[in-house]
Amino acid sequence: MASSNLYSVLVILAIFFPSILATDYVVGDDKGWTINFDYQAWAQEKLFYVGDNLVFNYPKGAHTVLKVNGTGFQQCAAPLDSVPLTSGKDVINLATPGRKWYICGVGQHCEVGNQKLVITVLPSSSSSAPSSSPSSWPSATAGPGPSTSAATTVGIRFALIMLLTIGFLWLLMT
Repeated sequence: MASSNLYSVLVILAIFFPSILATDYVVGDDKGWTINFDYQAWAQEKLFYVGDNLVFNYPKGAHTVLKVNGTGFQQCAAPLDSVPLTSGKDVINLATPGRKWYICGVGQHCEVGNQKLVITVLPSSSSSAPSSSPSSWPSATAGPGPSTSAATTVGIRFALIMLLTIGFLWLLMT
C-alpha cells in the first residue's frame, strides 16, 4: 500500500512540479506588447528563471516579436533568417539561462517606439535561490532590485516546494 501511495505521489509531482515552478510573464502587463512603453523598467522588477514563459499580447498584424542578439537589439535589426512571431498571443519558453533580447520588426516600432525588451534568465529556481543582496539581482539596467511582486513570486514558489515536500514525506510515513 505504501509503495502504491509513493508511486501516486511521484506521478503527481512529475506532472505538476514544473508548472508550479514556472511563471508566465505577460510582457508589458495590461499594456501588452506595444510602442512607447518602458520594457526595461518593466523587466527590471522581475526575476526570470529557466522554465518561465514570456507572453507577448498584441493585436494580430499590428506588431511582431523577433528574438535577436545584443547587437540586433541595439541596432533594432534582426538577422535575415529570423522568423517573426505574429499570432498576437506569442508564448516564448525561457529554456536556457542568460541574456535574451526581443524587438518588434514592424516599421520603426523598435527605433522610434522603443518596442524592445532585454531580460536576464537565471537558472531554474528549484536549483538555486536568489541572493538577498540587491547588488546581485540581475537587471537590464542599473537600479533597484525586484519589486515586491517578484519577491512574492519567489516566496510562493518556495512555499509550494515545501508544501509538496511535506506532503510527500507525510505519505511516506503513513
